[in-house]
Amino acid sequence: MLTAVATAFKIPDLRAKILFTLGMLVIFRFFAAIPVPGVNREGLQEFIQSNALLGILNIFSGNSLQNFSIVALGVYPYITASIIMQLMTPIIPSLNELSNEGQGGRNKINQYTHWLTVPLAMLQGYGQGVLFSQQTGPDGRPLIEGFGFGTPGMMLSTLATLLTMTAGTMLLVWMGELITEFGIGNGISIIIFGGIVASLPGSIVALFRGPSVTSNVIGTAMFIAIGLLTIVGIVLINEGQRRIPVHHAKRVRSGRMYGGNTTFIPLKVNSAGMIPLIFAVSILVFPGLIAQFLSTSGNPTLRNFAGELSRFMSPNTLQYNIVYFMLVVAFTYFYTMVIFQQQKISENLQRQGAFIPGVRPGKNTQQYLMRTLNRITLIGALFLGTVAILPFIAATLTGVNSLLLGATSLLIVVGVAIDTMRQLEAQLVMRNYEGFIK
Repeated sequence: MLTAVATAFKIPDLRAKILFTLGMLVIFRFFAAIPVPGVNREGLQEFIQSNALLGILNIFSGNSLQNFSIVALGVYPYITASIIMQLMTPIIPSLNELSNEGQGGRNKINQYTHWLTVPLAMLQGYGQGVLFSQQTGPDGRPLIEGFGFGTPGMMLSTLATLLTMTAGTMLLVWMGELITEFGIGNGISIIIFGGIVASLPGSIVALFRGPSVTSNVIGTAMFIAIGLLTIVGIVLINEGQRRIPVHHAKRVRSGRMYGGNTTFIPLKVNSAGMIPLIFAVSILVFPGLIAQFLSTSGNPTLRNFAGELSRFMSPNTLQYNIVYFMLVVAFTYFYTMVIFQQQKISENLQRQGAFIPGVRPGKNTQQYLMRTLNRITLIGALFLGTVAILPFIAATLTGVNSLLLGATSLLIVVGVAIDTMRQLEAQLVMRNYEGFIK
C-alpha cells in the first residue's frame, strides 16, 4: 500500500488531485475556526457537550457548531435538499422527465437542489440561533447575544448572521463539487469526512480520560474489539459483489468478427455506500432540534411535548436506535434503486447486442437484475443498519459510552475512505500501475 501511495505521488496529475483535495480540507478547517460575532463560546461548548443530539451535529460539522462558526451548518442543508429532490423526482412528472434526459436533466435537478438549499440553510440557521439565544451559560450570559428580530439593530445583525451562515453552507457545497471535479473522491462526502476526522482525536482523548477506562478495563477492551470487527465488516461488505455473466453476441463487420466474449456485471452488496447513514442522521436531527426549540415555550403543553419528544429521540434510547435502523435500511434500498435506474443497464446491454445467458433481453433482463439486486441489497441494508446501531449495542453490553458518537462517525469515515481509495485505485490501474488492492 505504501508503494502504491508513493507511486500515486509520482504521477503529476494524480498528485495534483490529491494535493487539491487536501488543500480544500485545510481551507474548510480554517473557515470552521471563524466564529459568528456575539457567541459565548465557553457556554456554548458546555451546552453542546451536555446534549447528545447537538453533540452529533457538532461532530458532523467538525466542531464548527460549538464555535458557531460561519460554516456551522455544514453541508446538511444541501443533503436535506437532495433527499427532498430525490423523493419528489418519481412523484412530480416534470422532474421525472428531467431525470430521463441524461446528464443535462440531472444538471437541472442539481440546480434546483442548490436553490432549495438556500431557504433550508436560512431556516436551520435561524432555528439554531433562536435555540442558543434562549439558553444561558455558566456566567449567566446568553449563548448567542443579540439574535432575533425584536429591534431594527437586532434585525440587521440577525439577518447578517443568517446570510453569512447560508453563504458558508453554499461555500462548502461549492468546495465539495470542486473536489469531485478536480480532486479525488465524492466532494460532499470528503467534506463530511474532514469534519469527522477533526473531531475524532478529542473523542479518543475523552475515552481515555473518562472513568470507564480505569473502572471497566474489560468493557473498554471489548468496546475497542467490537469497533475493530465493525471496521473489518464494513470493508468486507463494501467490497462484496455478485457477478452476473454477460455474453456479447458475435458480429461481422467489414470482414472482421467482433464480440463473442463473456464479461460480467458487478452488482455490489452495498451499492449505496455510507450515503444512507448520512441521510438517516440528517433526518433524525430535526425532531430533536424542534424539541429543543419548543423547550423554552411559554405554553406548558408545548414544553411537555418538547420534553417527551426530546426523551424519545435521545441517541441513547432503544426507540431512537430502532428508528435509526429502519431509516438506514429504507434509505439503502431507496438510494440503491435510484442509482440502478439511472444506469439503465438492460437498455445498454440490448443496444450493444449483449445478453445474460438464459434471460431474454429488454424487460426480462431488467426484472432479473432487479430481483437479484433486491436480494443482495437486503444483506447489505441489514448489515449497514446493524452497524449503524452497533455503538449503542456495544455501549449497552460493555458499559462504555465515551466513544458512542465517535464510533458512529467512524462508520462514515471508513466508508468514505474505502470509496476514495477505490477511486484512487482506478486512477492507478488506468495508468497501468499496481494499485492498493492486491
